[in-house]
Amino acid sequence: MGYAFAAPAQAVVPIDGSTDLFPVHRIYCVGRNYADHAKEMGFSEREAPFFFMKPADAVLPVPFGKTGELPYPGETANLHHEIELVVAIGRAGRNIAPADAPSHLWGYAVGLDMTRRDLQFALRDKGRPWTLQKASTSRLQSRR
Repeated sequence: MGYAFAAPAQAVVPIDGSTDLFPVHRIYCVGRNYADHAKEMGFSEREAPFFFMKPADAVLPVPFGKTGELPYPGETANLHHEIELVVAIGRAGRNIAPADAPSHLWGYAVGLDMTRRDLQFALRDKGRPWTLQKASTSRLQSRR
């Protein structure tokens, strides 16, 4: 059995100090976890953070010492960036006790999250999901 068309390559990011690559499977994000940013986005009350996902192919790997080039995404005139702490999970689990959580972490990275802010506001106001505006390519480098 074969593919109907070529399958996309596995999303990977370089690992500092290594020739190995870290495979990116899922990207879980936390929204409204930073009070000042929530206020900037028009929310005055602190609310519980929520989760959303970005596709793995939204990652734009940039080798250390290089400058990445991000094509400006279409359909937006208001592209914002946010620096993010990325936690790389290297071991599966469920119902993990807080004391055991560190054993599941592989490492940390710095990410540059790109958001089509004008699309985000328009879709948010309609009560629609954030997928379209948050799926813009991100820059990510892993560091263990």
